[in-house]
Amino acid sequence: MIETVIRKRIEILTDTALQRRVTDAIDRVGITGWTITPVQSGKGREGRWREERVMGTDKVLVLTIAPQDKAMALAEDIAPILTSHGLLLSMWDVEVIRGERF
Repeated sequence: MIETVIRKRIEILTDTALQRRVTDAIDRVGITGWTITPVQSGKGREGRWREERVMGTDKVLVLTIAPQDKAMALAEDIAPILTSHGLLLSMWDVEVIRGERF
């Protein structure tokens, strides 16, 4: 029987210009991997938005999976820029196979 373990799935929506800052924070807290995907458009409190390469405000989604302690360390590490730079961080419990990899 395959066994699963609980980990935190973390998604961080950020401007492309800040993605390196976010991935550096992920590396700093000892999370072993991350994935970046482009985001084309969305809607928030301030209305609809679209990717805008000319203005440099195009967005990406940085995705990672980590144990609870490292997830909380990451949230604490990037907390100062969440508000100042308009990042969105969400996390929730997921079951993963091969939990030692995360």
